[in-house]
Formats: sequence, structure tokens, C-alpha cells
Amino acid sequence: MRGYIPFLQMAKLAAHPRADGRGRGLSPQAPPPARFLTVAGRTLASRCARAAPGRHAMSAGWFRRRFLPGGPLPEPRPPGPRSSPVPYHRPRFLRGSGSSPGANDASRRPDARPVRSPARGRTLPWNAGYAEIINAEKSEFNEDQAACGKLCIRRCEFGIEEDQEWLTVCPEEFLTGHYWALFDGHGGPAAAILAANTLHSCLRRQLEVVVEGMMAAQPPMHLSGRCVCSSDPQFVEEKGIRAEDLVIGALENAFQECDDVIGRELEASGQVGGCTALVAVFLQGKLYVANAGDSRAILVRRDEIRLLSSEFTPETERQRIQQLAFTYPELLAGEFTRLEFPRRLKGDDLGQKVLFRDHHMRGWSYKQVEKTDLKYPLIHGQGRQVTVLDVDQLALQEDDVVVMATDGLWDVLSNEQVALLVRSFLTGNREDPHRFSELAKMLIHNTQGKDGGASGEGQVSYDDVSVFVIPLSSQAQESGGH
Repeated sequence: MRGYIPFLQMAKLAAHPRADGRGRGLSPQAPPPARFLTVAGRTLASRCARAAPGRHAMSAGWFRRRFLPGGPLPEPRPPGPRSSPVPYHRPRFLRGSGSSPGANDASRRPDARPVRSPARGRTLPWNAGYAEIINAEKSEFNEDQAACGKLCIRRCEFGIEEDQEWLTVCPEEFLTGHYWALFDGHGGPAAAILAANTLHSCLRRQLEVVVEGMMAAQPPMHLSGRCVCSSDPQFVEEKGIRAEDLVIGALENAFQECDDVIGRELEASGQVGGCTALVAVFLQGKLYVANAGDSRAILVRRDEIRLLSSEFTPETERQRIQQLAFTYPELLAGEFTRLEFPRRLKGDDLGQKVLFRDHHMRGWSYKQVEKTDLKYPLIHGQGRQVTVLDVDQLALQEDDVVVMATDGLWDVLSNEQVALLVRSFLTGNREDPHRFSELAKMLIHNTQGKDGGASGEGQVSYDDVSVFVIPLSSQAQESGGH
């Protein structure tokens, strides 16, 4: 399990025995789950908008103004059962790209579509490689989506209202990181497009909530530095809370926020569908790999293959109990809080921003203490199943890479087959500055039924395939820290 971050462990009653012990699945009275961020083509994430009273559906226009870059808004379209909240498009970094039919194309199946990758003049973060293919017999559109870029996280002063964005410190105080993401849609590309345009913004905001705690040697109980209890540092230490737990919590909250946006947009436009999500984030010398679905990421080194993600797994008992309290608040009888804090809160904590975690979180974040938070905590104890790839501690070699791909690749190639192809290709192509995109294209070509390829008996992937190849040695040339 090394290098795997069990991410987005959203407590979901459908994955566990019912509270009455009579088998698996939601009880008839339980609110329906959302269907937007999904696992292996099935449901995951927060409850849908209609199960969250008091929340208003957002318009497609609101979404574009909030998350999409400049330009005039198109005229609003009349609502309809198939109206799309955002237009279909491919990733922005593919603009001006060419397509490659591949060598020995005659040996491949005749309906194979061309492989696309970024134009040779377009550089992705860390000189990462990317390639994709829309496979025949499935869809006119590629249901996969991809995104990548640099994250700039502002250090906001404590106590400043969040809507006063002008009160921030200078740009040189930013914490910067890098971001790569793949989204595999089902039931159409709409949810994947929304996720690709939204998740990075959600993540940036969630990281800004905790960045002050991330910069400390140990996350403080109170962001203000105030110490209501002299034993506060001890409580934080006993819980084992570290800076990386704040990043994990930010990722979890970003997925939750993104799912909410997707749900409201699809509901407002009469759309259905969902998407999986695989995200890699590099911050402060560590690579965080977050997965909800059946995409996969592996680390390939000269003498090592390390799994960096896994398909969605059940949540801990702590999260299951918190989920029950979230779904059935009457079980709390007005006496308890489902939220977990490092210690029980006191009246002096009111109005302060303190460490907490909710049912969908393995990591931690900060929230402003309200009166209801002073109730007796439902959850005690602690649990840990999170590991992070500490890149700064690796003796990096030139050909150490992370391969991220949607399930169309892994349906045909095993981890070992991919590693064999990666090592062989990189060894023989050291002088090509575009070799990582060429490698991504080569991996896709090996899913298209070439006789005698690493995929064995000419196995063919009939699913869309998207691949990132991220060279870890490039992080030494980037400013991926402070």
C-alpha cells in the first residue's frame, strides 16, 4: 500500500451494511446519493441537490462567470432534457495539436482513430507528456477529459473576511504547486468537462483555507495562534496531524465542492451522467495522488513499480458513523456534534478557526467555531491509513516517471507491461525533448491491437484512453516549493 492515498473516502451507506444489520444498500427512507463523481462508472460523493434543502440550483451562466475564463457569455438556451451546461471541447493544451496514426499502422485494426498529443511547441508542467484517443464503437465524443497547470495559493491574514480578496499579501508570498488530472465520464462528457474546469479552482480555495497551518512546523489547533488550552499542541500531536493531512483534507473538500457544482449544473440543465477523477498534486516536495474511480497512477523506476492509487475502497468505521449522523441528524438528539476536533471545544473557542474533519474526510481542515460545535463530540479516537509520496526523499533518476491513465489503458495493459514499455522507450530516446508525450502515444498504440505488442495476443481497448507521463526528475528544475 506504499504511496497510495486512500482519497475521497466519502461515507456511503450503499457500500456498507445498513444500520439495522440487514444487508447492504440504502434504506428506503435514506436520501438518494449523488451520481456525479463516480467510482468505476457507478455512484459516489455527496447527496444530490434535491436532498440538500436550502441550497439553490445554479445556472449555467453562473458557472461560466465563476469558473470559465473571459469572453462574452452566450445567449441563454431554453432548458431541455439534453441541453449541456458547458460546450464540448478537448483540453486547452491540445490546441494546435497534431494527430499520430503511429508506425506500422497497417498492423492495427482498421477502425483505430488517431492519437492526439500537445503541439511540440506547447510545454506542460514539468515537461510532462500527454496523449489521448477516442476509440471507435463507443461514442462520437471523447468522454475523457484532462487538466494540468500551476497552483498559486495565497497566504491570507487571519481574521480577514473571505470576500475581502484585496486584503492579501504580495504575490511573492504565494505557495506554488503543480496539478495534473484525468476525468472519465459516463453517460456523456458533461460531468467530466465540468470537473476539468472546476476542480482546480475548488482545490485552490480549499488550500487557501489551510495554507497558514501548512506553513507551520505542526498545524496549530487555532489558526490565530491563540492557545485556549495549554495542552492544545499535545492534542494535535496525539492525533498525529501533520501539514500533509491539511493538503489531504483540502483535496477531499475540493472533491466535495466540485461534486456539488456538477450536481447543480447537471440538474439545472436536465443532464445526467457522472465521471471518475484521478488527480496528482505536487506541494512542498510531496506528491499527493487522489482517486475516485477506476483510473490508475503508478510510479515507474528502474527497479521499482509502485501503485500510487487504487480503486475506491470502503471508509473507516469512524467515517461510517459520521455519515449516519449526517444522513440521520435526529440520531444526535440535539446533544452531539458529528464533527471531529482534536479536543472537545470550549466557550472560548467560539469564533476561532480550529482543526476539524467531517464524514467525507481522512485529512483535516479549519472551520470557524459555532455554538453547535460546542456540543459533546460523537467521535473519539483516531485512525490513519494515508501515505504520501515524498519526492524530495527519493534518489531521483532521469527516467523516474509517474504514469496516470484512464481505465481504457489498464483494461489492456498490466502495471508490469506498462513499466516494461516505459523503461525500454526512455532508454532508447534520451535525446528527444518531447519523449514523454511520445511515450504516452506509444502506450496508447499498444492498446490498439498491434500483433506481438506488449499487450499479448493483440488485445484491443474499445474505451477512450488518456495518459499523462510525469517525469519526477523535472521537479528539481521547477519552483515546486515555496
